[in-house]
Amino acid sequence: MISKLPLDRINWVSSTFLIVTFLTAVIGTPLYIYHFGIDFFQVALFVFYFIATGMSITLGYHRLFAHKAFKAGKTVKLTTLLFGASAFEDSALDWASDHREHHKNVDHEDDDPYSISRGFFWAHMGWIFFKLYPRPLANVGDLKKDPLVMWQHKHHQRIGFLVGMVLPTVIGYFYGGWQAALGAFLISGVTRLVCVQHCTFFINSLCHTLGNRPYDSGTSARDSWIMAIPTFGEGYHNYHHSFQHDYRNGVKPWQWDPTKWAIWTLSKLGLVSELRRVPEEKIVLAELREMKLQADAQIATGRSWKINCPTRQEAYDTLLDLSQQLSEGYQELEKAVGDRSVQISAEMLTRWRKISSDVSEQLSLMRSLQPALA
Repeated sequence: MISKLPLDRINWVSSTFLIVTFLTAVIGTPLYIYHFGIDFFQVALFVFYFIATGMSITLGYHRLFAHKAFKAGKTVKLTTLLFGASAFEDSALDWASDHREHHKNVDHEDDDPYSISRGFFWAHMGWIFFKLYPRPLANVGDLKKDPLVMWQHKHHQRIGFLVGMVLPTVIGYFYGGWQAALGAFLISGVTRLVCVQHCTFFINSLCHTLGNRPYDSGTSARDSWIMAIPTFGEGYHNYHHSFQHDYRNGVKPWQWDPTKWAIWTLSKLGLVSELRRVPEEKIVLAELREMKLQADAQIATGRSWKINCPTRQEAYDTLLDLSQQLSEGYQELEKAVGDRSVQISAEMLTRWRKISSDVSEQLSLMRSLQPALA
């Protein structure tokens, strides 16, 4: 097994850093809390740093720099570059380059840097241990023109160490001497770092393994409301892969997406502008298309049943009728989207969403009635 590992390609610096920080977090921090306890200051500092560094990845590295989902002034750029470096996930330039390659070649084992087709661990963090993919940075020419991005690219390790490790330690010292300084280093520095990193890693691994695919079942990317909570809205990954340049990930009003809310708030304050949004009709069209594929698959399965009870027969007939309505609605909406002169009203969108919802309910019923053996 070991002989098969590309030992000559191991990234020893990154591997050692990931292992040492993880062990420090799971061993050193509990020992500190056992001997010295934990107070409100340590909790508050951890929460601040977790939010500041985590959202600098989601809002800055991801939606601003990697996808250009909106435009930002120097204040927002500099803030996200400083705290983003403190997450120790490489520079914004390197991060964006990897991520753009991921979107371009998603699920392609040889071209997607963290392809889930290589396994859960590889997608999660194994790709960082083994740098098999060179970074020509040919896909980030736009970012190379940004002086702030290039400054951070050159100094991101020093910035991360000073802002992410030294600064919370100094704050802790002024709060309560060496004991509080040690706690701030371990809790707000190292443990926070490990938490933020693995939240990011889980988007690449867990959100390509578990969850729903309401917009496109042709990709491994999935929506997970659970992962959206610790990642500030990044868990709605199927939507993101379907509409990667939208500044929103949680597109529904009830979906948890603090990054989206933060970007919207910054736009009202005049700090960011030109927020990119996918038209509602295109989102509904993607939902209808995916629902149609699911309905067709379930109908094909239903044909092979020995339908010998009224409930199954009624469910099957209802699904056939709804599938026909869904096909008509999809064709109507597709034509309307293609014809830009046609005004798509809110009432039309509501009607199509209602059909999609009815089909979804009927599919759930069909699955519950499906026999163990078709």
